[in-house]
Amino acid sequence: MADLPHDQNSKAPFNARAFLGRADVGITIEKYQKHQEIFVQGEVAETVFYIQKGKVKVTVLSEHGKEAVVGILSQGQFFGEGCLDGAKSRTATTRAMEECLLTSLTKAAMISALQAKPELSAFFVSYLLSRNSRIEEDLVDQLFNSSERRLARLLLLLADFGKEGAKPVPVTLSQEMLAEMIGTTRSRVSFFMNRFRKKGFISYNGKIDVHRSLLDSVLHDKPHIKEDE
Repeated sequence: MADLPHDQNSKAPFNARAFLGRADVGITIEKYQKHQEIFVQGEVAETVFYIQKGKVKVTVLSEHGKEAVVGILSQGQFFGEGCLDGAKSRTATTRAMEECLLTSLTKAAMISALQAKPELSAFFVSYLLSRNSRIEEDLVDQLFNSSERRLARLLLLLADFGKEGAKPVPVTLSQEMLAEMIGTTRSRVSFFMNRFRKKGFISYNGKIDVHRSLLDSVLHDKPHIKEDE
């Protein structure tokens, strides 16, 4: 794999995102159309993906045939990295939610790059630590928070509230998918969404616009977001 110039006299420091945006040995840039499968649960796991553009839906299928959405990934996130830890097969199915531009790295190419590029290794470790914190927060959310508060938090995450320098983006998921992601029914989500709209936390007309007032309510634990009865 060709090295990028990087030393103390180099004018341009190593940029992990730029590195992941170029093709090389074992690294390919791939386009996926909306709804196109990227990989399927049970397939052989041998590549890592990095999202340059677009959103990816992650679903799992139970042995009884029930499918559940377990994550929505966006620009700057990795997925499929389980192969680096010895996973032989995919534990989930991934699909493009919109047109996506992805970087695909073979297991060997990813390991080689992490060993050769300390900056890339630091970038990847930072991502994994951030994701681990998110998983812990999700677990606490499921164990201790009401479904209404879980929905509020999910909407804020999907709208990119809290991302440094990011502007809120409209949420385009269906109420059914939102219900799957927080572990409740579609009717409950519909009830909560109407409550949020009346409170001025959101507005929607095809897409859901999340307002700052929802974040303020969650952060300050105001009684607008009530516990389940």
